[in-house]
Amino acid sequence: MRFLQRGLTGLSLLAVTLGLLTFGAILVRGAIEDRMGREARVPTARERVFSVNAERVVAQTLRPVISAYGEVQSLRRLEIRPAVGGMIVYMSPQFVAGGRFAAGEVMLRIDAADAEAARARAQADLLDAEAEARDAARALVLARDELANAEEQTALRERALVRQKDLKARNVGTDAAVEAAEIAASAAKAAVLTRRQALAQAEARVDSSATRLARARLQLDEAERRLAETQITARFDGVLASVNAVEGRLVTPGERLGELVDPEALEVAFRLSTQDFARLLAPDGRLRRAELRAVSDDFGVNLEATGTVSRAGAANTDGETGRALFAQLDRAQGFKPGDFVAVQIVEAPLEAVARIAATAVGVDSGVLAIGPEGRLELVPVAVLRRQGDSVIIRAPELEGRLIVSKRTPLLGAGISVSAVEAGAAAPAEAAAPEMIELSEARRAKLLAAVQANKFMPKDVQERLLKQLRAPKVPAKMVERIESRMGG
Repeated sequence: MRFLQRGLTGLSLLAVTLGLLTFGAILVRGAIEDRMGREARVPTARERVFSVNAERVVAQTLRPVISAYGEVQSLRRLEIRPAVGGMIVYMSPQFVAGGRFAAGEVMLRIDAADAEAARARAQADLLDAEAEARDAARALVLARDELANAEEQTALRERALVRQKDLKARNVGTDAAVEAAEIAASAAKAAVLTRRQALAQAEARVDSSATRLARARLQLDEAERRLAETQITARFDGVLASVNAVEGRLVTPGERLGELVDPEALEVAFRLSTQDFARLLAPDGRLRRAELRAVSDDFGVNLEATGTVSRAGAANTDGETGRALFAQLDRAQGFKPGDFVAVQIVEAPLEAVARIAATAVGVDSGVLAIGPEGRLELVPVAVLRRQGDSVIIRAPELEGRLIVSKRTPLLGAGISVSAVEAGAAAPAEAAAPEMIELSEARRAKLLAAVQANKFMPKDVQERLLKQLRAPKVPAKMVERIESRMGG
């Protein structure tokens, strides 16, 4: 009887268990069918909006700047080379590297004993030549007097001959007297010829003495010049460099003892590309006297000087490209010959152009303009100059419009963007986010979704839970969480 009771109890429990399992299977099947029959909820796709830096295109008149590098040189340089050799007997205390000399100031002297002796000999030769010139002049006067006397004697002898012939014609004279008169007249004529020859010799002596006198004076001038060359003076105000002399040293003619440099007359030599050089040419092909600025930046200490382009190099040597230019500097205080400087040349003004960031122009020579609805448009522009981190363009259609100042591969035509204009004033205070109230069911659903996210950082999760438990919750945060829940 007990066995039958236990058997019935077990059958009852088995039946109840089977019934419960069947009921559970029916519930699960119904839930699955209900789930399968329900339409899938697809999250709403939203277009991504990029935030970009933008700048406004403003047309204006600009003067482009050509940048180059050059070396400062002196326009006046004088090598100190003695014209005569000898021992240096005097040196100015300023005859050192960096010493300053005024024009005409004595720099050094070379032993002048030989030059003084040569001058003394030249002076003595000049005195002899002057004495010889005086003697020749006196001899010429005497020769002329003797010739005049001989001519007078000839005239007397001819008159005597005529008289004797007249006496003979009247049978008063004799043939012997006539013959004697003829002989005397002939001798007088011979004396005249002799005196003429003596006069010619006297005149030749005068010419020779004049030549000798001129030669003596030239020798004296040369001796005085040689004596003056033993003293070297500064030809202009300048500073001494490359000194190679000491007092007591023997120097040879033409030996380089130093260099005098004018520190005020400076110019800068630099090279430009052929394209930049062409921009400095006037319509007639001549080089414009463009303004420039030379800057020497040495560990934060800037030396600046202004100047103008003065001339261009005559030719290029082998291996050189571009063009060599020279510019004269005005009041280049602090600059020294040999300084390496940066040169900035100001070009002629360009009208109706705009300066924008170089990163705004792509390889396609276009910029991305922001349309009225915040969408990008590709606009081609003409790049006129590149100025460091900016470029100068001409694009009248972009006047007053916003363009992307930094293009990236993610940006292109048709993309929606949010522009952050460079230089625009920031708002006084940020607009307050939109706040909404949640129902308890919706709040619980959001809390469960945040707590179930295992990939969210702990601190971010706690901050979101705290905000969701508040009476009012930011609408954007709720929208973002629900879009990630998927239902």
